[in-house]
Amino acid sequence: MAAVKTSSNGMWQGDDPLHFAFPLLILQTLLILLLSRVLALLLRPLRQPKVIAEIVAGILLGPSALGRNKPYLRALFPPWSAPVLESVASLGLLFFLFLVGLELDLRSVRRSGRRAFAIAAAGISLPFACGVGVAFVIRRAIPGADEAGYAPFLVFMGVAMSITAFPVLARILAELKLLTTAIGETALAAAAFNDVAAWVLLALAVAISGSGDDRRSPVTSLWVLLSGAAFVAVWMLAVKPLMSWVARRSDSGGGGGSAVWVAFTLAGVLASGLATDMIGIHAIFGAFVFGLTVPKDGGFAGRVTERVEDLVSELLLPLYFASSGLKTDVATIRGGGALGILALIIVTACAGKIMGTFAVAMACGMGAKEAIVLGVLMNTKGLVELIVLNIGRERKVLNEETFAILVLMALVTTFITTPTVMAIYKPARATGRRRLHPRGAAGANAMELRVLACIHGGHDVPALINLIETIRGHTQPRRLVKLYILRMVELTERTSSILMARAARRNGLPFLRPYRRGDDQVDVAFGTYAQLGHVHVRPMTAVSALHTMHDDVAAVAEDKRVSLIVLPFHKRQHAGHGGGDEVENLGPEWRAVNRRILREAPCSVAVLVDRSFGGGEQVSSEQVAHGVCVLFFGGPDDREALELAGRMAEHPGVQLTVVRFLDGKAGSEEHAEVTLRPTDARNAEKSYTFSTAVVNGHKEKELDEAAVGEFRQRMGDTVRFEERVVAGNVIEEVVAIGKSREYGLVVAGRGRLPSAMVAELAVRPAEHPELGPIGDTLASAGHGVASSVLVVQQHDVNADEVPVSVVQIDGQPHDGEHGKDDVAEP
Repeated sequence: MAAVKTSSNGMWQGDDPLHFAFPLLILQTLLILLLSRVLALLLRPLRQPKVIAEIVAGILLGPSALGRNKPYLRALFPPWSAPVLESVASLGLLFFLFLVGLELDLRSVRRSGRRAFAIAAAGISLPFACGVGVAFVIRRAIPGADEAGYAPFLVFMGVAMSITAFPVLARILAELKLLTTAIGETALAAAAFNDVAAWVLLALAVAISGSGDDRRSPVTSLWVLLSGAAFVAVWMLAVKPLMSWVARRSDSGGGGGSAVWVAFTLAGVLASGLATDMIGIHAIFGAFVFGLTVPKDGGFAGRVTERVEDLVSELLLPLYFASSGLKTDVATIRGGGALGILALIIVTACAGKIMGTFAVAMACGMGAKEAIVLGVLMNTKGLVELIVLNIGRERKVLNEETFAILVLMALVTTFITTPTVMAIYKPARATGRRRLHPRGAAGANAMELRVLACIHGGHDVPALINLIETIRGHTQPRRLVKLYILRMVELTERTSSILMARAARRNGLPFLRPYRRGDDQVDVAFGTYAQLGHVHVRPMTAVSALHTMHDDVAAVAEDKRVSLIVLPFHKRQHAGHGGGDEVENLGPEWRAVNRRILREAPCSVAVLVDRSFGGGEQVSSEQVAHGVCVLFFGGPDDREALELAGRMAEHPGVQLTVVRFLDGKAGSEEHAEVTLRPTDARNAEKSYTFSTAVVNGHKEKELDEAAVGEFRQRMGDTVRFEERVVAGNVIEEVVAIGKSREYGLVVAGRGRLPSAMVAELAVRPAEHPELGPIGDTLASAGHGVASSVLVVQQHDVNADEVPVSVVQIDGQPHDGEHGKDDVAEP
């Protein structure tokens, strides 16, 4: 290693960069990150934690797979590069264990009670005993396993079998929305007890193991243990009050700002790691204990986490777990005997943890299904397990074959956790909530309007407040409005995301959070609106995986008995730096969230396509001055849009226009019957979806006439009402209204039970099918529409929908295979 240089002079001067430490490290990092990311995407549908992908990536890059090609292994992962890669990865591990300590609140552990302590004790003791029993079998069955001393080998095997990975468990619980349910709280508390006990046992194992090259006297091991205990005592008694003082200074802005104190904290992580390494335990133990000393109250822990976690979790930590895979040679597991040992260890690890947890959980009064689920959750291995195994390998306690077997055991037990829990446990949804009336958007006699507005961040706030102010109607006397703001945050593997998920949920649902001094601009904006606008505003946060975000939205809508959900469109148009308009796209994942909410919502839904509605700034009631145009073709969604417009018309600052479109084509029937035929699966994403409900055309026509008649009678001359007979291209008429700049907002129904005119548009290729044909036309950037658009969907209990490609109107086919561009022509 002494001959290895850091960087090369470049290939033009005859140097091979792969023979130098730094360029080789860069290439190794790129390979590991690329492969682990690809594997993480492939494993995402199986709800697997990212650590699985990182370990598998290392195994594939190492001697088990690609490493069988010796020239490749010598070129990209030569033996002399291993200490360099592991040193960089260990630095990331040091800070990761500090974040684990930050995540673990000792006060919540103490408050968890005897049940969690008893479950944790059983979940450690029985697997530990099983691990010790298996250790005797391994020492006899695997060649070379008996070279390590009895005591360290037994302790390492016991710890490896009994440990629960607290960080991985927290992420799985958050993913399954069990984080703050009773079973989730118990699992986390028991895992926290387990974590503390595991670290004590690990410190014991390291202390008595030595380096593997020497046989230390028991006195030396005793000194190591006593020094470790003294370290913990000093850090808890002296460093913890110091860190409390640092957190207060940082929160108050004293001492040169928070950056100074964050730097001081990071230095403390390194110093703590150095101290325990000098003692002879391991540097990560010191970082973990230092994380426990940082106070969890206030914003200091969050700021430190934000500064550290991205670099650690996205760059350095994958290197550590991939290096574990690189050291794992599956080929060392040879013959039926070794495979039998692997099966024995997996079965013993699962049975010991699940049976021990199950027995005590049943004794504590839990149901059988909940007790089984708790045992499966406590069997989560992953991060900490790999750390234990790597230390055992470094200390020569575990040989290559034993190490490979235990790595595979950790992979299997973690892999099966999420699918098993999903298969056997489905938390009961609350029942008995009042189902909303199908016309729940805004009845004329409604005394109170409850709106659930979903947002992604501060950029959604001005348009949303202006929309709510427009919908509220009367300003004197002020109509009672209850506004629930649900900030939708994607659940990631970041520590801060898990902390936010724990803070944002109560009993498995998002919870109301009060305004506090120092909250961000979103809370400040809505707090100001609540005071000045005399609106009841309640902020909430939902931290969920995107594929389950709609469950949170639907649950909150039912729980708060809201009448209307307002969703931001996944595309946002705003003024660019060069003077033109720029479109920001949040991506297909958020679009899929909106589509699922539209499908599952228990009330009416409105999607806001924002084009700087209200001028892009929040305005007061007195400053509201814009035109609103409602497009009415007929059908339940259009009637709901008209009902909502009735409230808007009552606002003194809103000039409302209703445009009713009538079919003027030659030979058109007053009561045309529309038949829709499903499209094939290949075109489903580009086809509009319509309701499969059987509709009486005559009845729908009567309902449309009644809704329009009642609206005109109620509104009188305060609303401009217009009827347009369309014999040509209805798209041109709609686009002309949107481009006129006369209206700040255009309101349209989604049209799931379409009139004949809207049904004819179903054969057009859809850009945004979730908005329906009219809403899609207005939302598409290519048409040059300047107005913001609100697409309204009425709640329908029986709203099964299918993508449609063929439309028949009175038996005459209008399909996309024959003249898509001319379909709206007479």
